[in-house]
Amino acid sequence: MAEIVCIIGNKGGTGKTTLSHMLCQGLGLLGQRSVCVLTDTHREPLDPEGRRYLVADARTREALGKVVDKIQALKGWLGVIDGGGNRSEMDRKLYSLASVVLLPFRDSHEDIRTVIKDLDTFPRAWAIPSQWPTNPWQQEAAEKTLREQLDPYADRILQPVNTLSASKLLLQRHIPSKLPTPLGNACRALAYQVLDMLEIACEAPAEEIEDETAEEGLNKAAAPSAAETFDPAAGIGAPHPTRH
Repeated sequence: MAEIVCIIGNKGGTGKTTLSHMLCQGLGLLGQRSVCVLTDTHREPLDPEGRRYLVADARTREALGKVVDKIQALKGWLGVIDGGGNRSEMDRKLYSLASVVLLPFRDSHEDIRTVIKDLDTFPRAWAIPSQWPTNPWQQEAAEKTLREQLDPYADRILQPVNTLSASKLLLQRHIPSKLPTPLGNACRALAYQVLDMLEIACEAPAEEIEDETAEEGLNKAAAPSAAETFDPAAGIGAPHPTRH
């Protein structure tokens, strides 16, 4: 049975969608099969061509149920659900489905106030600093704010995901054929954190891989072509393995 990871939170603009794609990209680099699930009605589905993971459009309640059922029926997969922002009811639903729940937040006082409320609302969730500053002065100030305001939750805060302009490339409708090395490193680091939480051993090397076994398994799952979105009604399409 597949594991479900949900990236939720009551505040918009904290990087949920970016983290969802970064996590799936990192999982792909580590040889882990995954599906990035879109639930935000304000966004459009991205082209799966060239990605190391599948994409699923679950912007309606019915579609979400079908997609989750399909993912959970797949052995050895991870479903990463992008929860969108300002949707408390949806957050509660996704929380109930997930093995791991991530609450991204930036280094603003507003973000921190909101993530504190979310940590209290979702006791199994983990906060993850997102779009974290890399400038030494800004980073020191952000860490000071963390210590002052989030100290009671220190054991539920993951390692930060730093600001990285290249992460926007993953949100383009058509992904570039080559991605910068720093982006790959950041994606792998995020994926390692989540796999560790799920106690899933990473058997594949961190180098780029060609997962023939995964592709064969996808074909057996009724994949109609080499690069398609995740269609819960028709089956699963295996993304063409492009090296980045």
